Amino acid sequence: MDFTSITNSWGYILSGAAYTVQLTAITAVGGLFLGTLLALCHISEKRWLSAPAKLYINLMRAVPLVLVLFWYFLLMPEILRIILGLDHPVKIGAEMTAIITFVLFEAAYFAEIMRAGIQSVKKGQIQAAYGLGLSYAQTMRHVVLPQAIRHMLPVLLTQTIILFQDTSLVYVISGNDFMGSISKIAQRDGQLVLMYSFAAVCYLAVSLSLSLLIRRLQTRMRTAQAH
Repeated sequence: MDFTSITNSWGYILSGAAYTVQLTAITAVGGLFLGTLLALCHISEKRWLSAPAKLYINLMRAVPLVLVLFWYFLLMPEILRIILGLDHPVKIGAEMTAIITFVLFEAAYFAEIMRAGIQSVKKGQIQAAYGLGLSYAQTMRHVVLPQAIRHMLPVLLTQTIILFQDTSLVYVISGNDFMGSISKIAQRDGQLVLMYSFAAVCYLAVSLSLSLLIRRLQTRMRTAQAH
């Protein structure tokens, strides 16, 4: 194995890694925001809100992410062409496809996490907030959601690690992420075993490091709750 395939391509590899981190951060924030809205709709007593939210969450959780990527990447340009009445498909691009697809997909998982967090808040606190004159929106914003995020923070971070791993699928639509750069270098130099082994070690190192941080966070949270 010729390690010059790695050493001579550091700039390209780091560029792909930077995009992977950026994609993870953007989709984590977007997925959490949309997931929170879905969670609120899911627990709503209004059926016109809860039914579509439940359907969306169950549908997304039942479909592989790679299929969602392909569907959006291949079908959405044609759908937009028909809707807008154009004579050519709308160019979306791999990067925008990845962001939109990951936000829509991960939101379903974040929604279930946030729903559990919201339901973990004691009803007495909600009733007390109403008693103080807070509206539903104010109660959720100032009382319920901060506690829900704090309660579910380790799980949210774990889901973010899974999201980081899932970003490796972007290479199937020719995205310039870490896995995409590794794949292109491997094919260019004929170093498939070396480059994919290197990618595996990198993903393993990052995931294990983040998992250890989450465990420490859980320990500190349990200690704080005990006191």
